[in-house]
Amino acid sequence: MFGKILYINDNIAHVENLIGNNPDQQSDLMNMHVIFESNDQRILGEVTEFNQELIKIRFLGEFINGKYVNGVLRKPLLSSQLRVINAEELQDLVGVSSEATFPLGMNAVYKEFMVYPKVNDLFSNHLAIFGNSGSGKSCGVARIVQNIFTSRGLLSYNANLFIFDAYGEYKNAFSNLNQLNPNYNYKFITTNKTDQDDYDLKIPFHLLNLDDIALLLQASTHSQLPIIERTIKLCRIFALDSEESTEYKNHLIAKALLAVLFSNQTISSKKNDISKIIEVCHTPEFNFDSTIQGLGYTRTFSECFEIDSNGNFGESVLITDYILKHISDDIENLEEPKDVYYTIDDFAKALEFTLISEGFQNNENLYSDAIILKVRINAIITSNLKPIFEAPNYKSVGEYITSLVAKNNRKSQIININLEDIDDTHAKVIVKILSRLLFEFAKTNQNRGKIPFHLFLEEAHRYIQRDTDTFLIGYNIFDRIAKEGRKYGVILDIISQRPVEISDTVIAQCSNFLIFKMTHPKDIKYIEEMLPNISSDVIEKQKILQPGNCVAFGSAFKIPMIIKMEMPNPSPHSSSCDITNVWKAN
Repeated sequence: MFGKILYINDNIAHVENLIGNNPDQQSDLMNMHVIFESNDQRILGEVTEFNQELIKIRFLGEFINGKYVNGVLRKPLLSSQLRVINAEELQDLVGVSSEATFPLGMNAVYKEFMVYPKVNDLFSNHLAIFGNSGSGKSCGVARIVQNIFTSRGLLSYNANLFIFDAYGEYKNAFSNLNQLNPNYNYKFITTNKTDQDDYDLKIPFHLLNLDDIALLLQASTHSQLPIIERTIKLCRIFALDSEESTEYKNHLIAKALLAVLFSNQTISSKKNDISKIIEVCHTPEFNFDSTIQGLGYTRTFSECFEIDSNGNFGESVLITDYILKHISDDIENLEEPKDVYYTIDDFAKALEFTLISEGFQNNENLYSDAIILKVRINAIITSNLKPIFEAPNYKSVGEYITSLVAKNNRKSQIININLEDIDDTHAKVIVKILSRLLFEFAKTNQNRGKIPFHLFLEEAHRYIQRDTDTFLIGYNIFDRIAKEGRKYGVILDIISQRPVEISDTVIAQCSNFLIFKMTHPKDIKYIEEMLPNISSDVIEKQKILQPGNCVAFGSAFKIPMIIKMEMPNPSPHSSSCDITNVWKAN
């Protein structure tokens, strides 16, 4: 089969072809692995091209002391003997079944060999799964997860696989997890419950921080951030429902009223603004029916602002004195509590207080920025998104993460979050909020990395984008997780048909890749540019893959290899529409 080495050029050996035109032998030659053997060397190569006279073999690595090492420091001698890789050497490349490995799929070239990557090598690092629609990505992901829990040697009781499901595909694939092992549980979280075992998607609004709310309200200018920050502070103070809290509210209302009273507006404009303030922000001391004690008489709050024949407020002295009594410089420094419960409605009310107490009405640009936030929070409150942010009581981040994982007082290993009923804009924000909460929890955990979270992001290009987060809040949560998450045990598993739309930082931090068939030239070029170590041969291989086959390479694989994935059982609902049967007449 292999003759002598004619010459070596760069990383390619040009070898004499002894099989000539024999079609039976030629059919198995492409991608075959070859050993260049001499006294002290065993170099691995792969057939990349051949014709009747010549076979080109690319060097991959070297067997040193019985173990394979990537890369070749010394080229083989021209006198080296060539042979096909043997079973023992191939087994070292594809791995063996053990407690430290799991079955990924069948080697497509050596069909009798299953590929067993090490669990730590594959799942302790960020993973990217790319491929065209219909190439087998969803089935591949389902098969991988199923293999994790069906592998006899691998026990995964403490796994936390969060699957952000863009189309509700994976419920069918994982819903019988408990039947495999009674210690395993699957939890389906959705905004549209259809089964008794489904759980409502809930994110307590009080757990959202400044960055989360800025993203939720689509803030676009830095001037909007202090408004949100001030509103959060008011939410927390008002949530105390104490004497100090009421005093603080009265102080804010009094300041706003005093600013109107001493403004240069007409008396009728002042009255309108005062009515507006009290309508929006009121307390027992400041409402239209509040009783104000004069010298031997009383007036209601509204009566104090009746305009007399001279065009002034009839009780301006009385009302001014009353307002001044509720202004306290000391209360301005009231410490903001941290662990308090408030709702999205409370936030909307606090935003109204913020708009009034900070005098935004007198600054056209700031007032415009603030009104945009007000419109957006009210739009969420009146939409089907509001129930997502409703919670009956206070939960800490740790308690909330525990509730996400828990099902019937038992731990779930797969938490499937269905986002199919949420529009792309808000689905992206929800995924970012949940990812941020998981990341922050992992960072503050005393036993760092002891509770790993795997975030499977289906249609990742919907969420992990090169968007305005960095400009607005200084970072993108997925970029941060990509760079820091590994040491805290927060791992990204991104699944996408459009890698070109995904953040460069995230892709650059991925250590392993499963690439199904891709044909879009922009995506192919992007992968080549982002991954300088990927060979042109790997790129060419993935262009002609059959559905369900992928090119696997990275730290978990000793060499790039084509893997044929088994069909998952059961399968996700990701198949194409059956037009023939649908079109048939009943």
